[in-house]
Amino acid sequence: MLHAIRRVEPGNATRSSQISRSSQTSRTSPTTARPGLRRLVVGAAASVAAFGALASVSPAAYAQAGPSRAGFTGGPDRDHLTVTVRNAGRGADGTYELYCGPDGGSHPDPRGACTALQRDTRWGKDVFAPAPEGGFCTMQYGGPATARVTGTWAGRPVDATYDRRDGCGIARWDRLVPLLPDMRSGKRF
Repeated sequence: MLHAIRRVEPGNATRSSQISRSSQTSRTSPTTARPGLRRLVVGAAASVAAFGALASVSPAAYAQAGPSRAGFTGGPDRDHLTVTVRNAGRGADGTYELYCGPDGGSHPDPRGACTALQRDTRWGKDVFAPAPEGGFCTMQYGGPATARVTGTWAGRPVDATYDRRDGCGIARWDRLVPLLPDMRSGKRF
């Protein structure tokens, strides 16, 4: 093992001790700075993870986590839709009112309709959006049934039309059963 001995001149004693202290400081400063940097990075990562967890919760979960709405009969936050169905046959034609939270109205299956809407409600996605333009749709005909849904859902205005003229229209209609009548079976809604 080799040892180095530094010879210090009498007039340079303070200078050499300053040099050795500054070299020690420069060698140790990155290690003493790292815990602070580590805390900053870990704190930022935890903040991003917490925000991501909040952003992934569906609007239905927020509604369920809120105060009890028992006995609630109406108000500006209540979801209300008017569904008008034409040419569906089997007694399904007509205009129906639907209220969600609490479920009610003249719709034949308010609980099922509200559940179907809540199932498809996602942040940043429109439940009632039309089929994308330029999409590939099968050339099948699902019948002459049409529907129009108007009102308010999740605090946003709704004015959507539905038909079954091709595969995209059929899939879009079937996704909202029982809000819209089930045309695949003999059931009305």
